[in-house]
Amino acid sequence: MPFLFESFEAWKQYHRENTMLLHEVVLEYEQTQKDHSIQLINETLAKSWQVMKDAVRSGLEDEMKSRSGMIDNGAKKVYRSPIAVLNPQFRQLIARALAAKEVNSCMGRIVAAPTAGASGIMPGVLVTLQDIHGITDEKIIEAMLVSAGIGLIIEQRASLAGAVGGCQAETGSAGAMASGAIVYCLDGNADRVFNAVAITLQCMLGLVCDPVAGLVEVPCVVRNASAAAIAFSAAQIAIAQVDSVIPVDEVVDAMGEIGASMETRYKETSLGGLAATPTAQRIASRVLIRDIDILPDSEPDAPKV
Repeated sequence: MPFLFESFEAWKQYHRENTMLLHEVVLEYEQTQKDHSIQLINETLAKSWQVMKDAVRSGLEDEMKSRSGMIDNGAKKVYRSPIAVLNPQFRQLIARALAAKEVNSCMGRIVAAPTAGASGIMPGVLVTLQDIHGITDEKIIEAMLVSAGIGLIIEQRASLAGAVGGCQAETGSAGAMASGAIVYCLDGNADRVFNAVAITLQCMLGLVCDPVAGLVEVPCVVRNASAAAIAFSAAQIAIAQVDSVIPVDEVVDAMGEIGASMETRYKETSLGGLAATPTAQRIASRVLIRDIDILPDSEPDAPKV
């Protein structure tokens, strides 16, 4: 029977006792539980990786203006900015995470990793990581398997849905998955990978889900960029063997407890937080009116029999 991804500690113990790499444990799970061949799993992941890369490219090259007007080619503006706050690589990271998420907000093709609302984080991180360190596509696919295992445990012990646990469950989880992938690609062991997950989640505990006008645009897009930055920060800390102090399973449990106690208005209802500000309310009113205006004046006549 394969490992069922109920805890990080058990995953670490299983991979050591069975002399398996972290991604091989996830691969075994997919083979046994889903009855998928290794070839099919790798082909599916390769397609997903290509979609991620295409989303980054599209967000940086194509017109990205959402119907609401709240998204207006922000990724391009960042990518082309003459001022780099840290260095060009950091600017590219932020632009790429924005780009892939803007594609989602403009109804383009993305990979929900783990959700559509957090779909810019993994692409932005992995494309940048590959660009900087020359990581092979094969290693990226292994890292995606590791990320999937991380997501499975978070889903089991807490949640991946903003409607259940707030934005910490979406961008927080995606940031943790991305951070673990970074450390894995740079040959970090299980302790360092899971430490990166814990540090990332610690930085994002309590983040509410408060989409303006009920759209996954503001503040969702910029949070993808911030989570990508946190993922690299946590990975750097973990690789340097700085301990998270609180074990990763306990951090995930804390995230679940916070999500359960969070008020409903802060969980994707657009009733609180940024969504309840006067400006957001005006935007919501305008967007709603625009959507009503594009509907037909009346239902088409019923066919005559």
